[in-house]
Amino acid sequence: MDPRATVEAMLRHDLRGRTAYGAPQLDVPVALNTNENSYPVPAVVVDAITEAVRLAAAGLNRYPDREFSDLREALAAYLSRCGTPVVPDAVWAGNGSNEVLLHLLQAFGGPGRRALGFTPAYSMHPIITTTTGTTWIDGMRGVEGQGAFDLDVASAVGQVVVHQPDVVFLCSPNNPTGTALGLDVVDAVHEAAPDALVVVDEAYAEFARPGTPSALTLLQGRPRLVVTRTMSKAFALAGGRVGYLAADPAVTDALRLVRMPYHLSTQTQAVALAALANADLMLETVDAIKEQRDRLVSGLAALGLEPVPSDANFVLFGHLPDAGETWQGLLDRGVLIRDVGIPHYLRVTAGTPDETSRFLEAVADLVPTRTGAAP
Repeated sequence: MDPRATVEAMLRHDLRGRTAYGAPQLDVPVALNTNENSYPVPAVVVDAITEAVRLAAAGLNRYPDREFSDLREALAAYLSRCGTPVVPDAVWAGNGSNEVLLHLLQAFGGPGRRALGFTPAYSMHPIITTTTGTTWIDGMRGVEGQGAFDLDVASAVGQVVVHQPDVVFLCSPNNPTGTALGLDVVDAVHEAAPDALVVVDEAYAEFARPGTPSALTLLQGRPRLVVTRTMSKAFALAGGRVGYLAADPAVTDALRLVRMPYHLSTQTQAVALAALANADLMLETVDAIKEQRDRLVSGLAALGLEPVPSDANFVLFGHLPDAGETWQGLLDRGVLIRDVGIPHYLRVTAGTPDETSRFLEAVADLVPTRTGAAP
């Protein structure tokens, strides 16, 4: 018997026929497809991380701090810098924000429960939802007379009222569109779903334009509201795998019921603490990345394409006759970006100035009619 057929027959029925998540990992000169920070970790921080791991290595015969107490304090202090006090007991962390989302769904989702998200949005939300046996509800974006990817109060609340979910996902800034939400949307959804956990995914919050609000300011008095963050993007620690959330301490206490024992290794905690101790230095590249993001927007518009205004470290752009053909044409020129499955649209990460130039030059080669020169 075919081993694959045997395994398929044993697999959970709701997972059969599905394909695993995975962005292409190709060796190319310009990789702008996974919203990584193109700048390496500063040498000073590399030394600090190396020393922190060296000091921790002698104690690897013991399990790590199960409560990751020092890390929670450091993350709370970092979040509090934004102007909204956060206490350590309100913080939870995991191996990337995906594990944090998994913990939330393990605790508040599951068989017989439903999670609602507004797509296009982060593709892992429905995947993680399904793996926990939670039913995924594919809500929709788009507001008549506004941007094609906007989400307003009336639309969001209407869908919440219809579906009555147990978990609601909101992305701000949203991936893959880069658009941010007003706090009125978050608050209205929270009020319209009185029995649901409302999760605001703020993975790209550090890249938001001035005046873009964070849902952290809404946490006080809302025990069903959760804000998730990551150190993968602004902190340039995608390989470190550290994600976290802020919520009422009652939520973080509930997550202890589902996390694996000692889920954050000693090394992971040491790396994250060293990075947070050098937060100002680690975040120095944020403004440079935002500058390249805005350059992408203006450059793509000059080429007659339709970039979506972004509060993230990437730009979604459309008006492509054949997105797949453009994606392949860019790859043939050594530039890898992301096809997110939206017809006529592609997504590009804001990288270094040289990467931006090479991308815009490659796009200019592929665009049939140019309305201006790439900057």
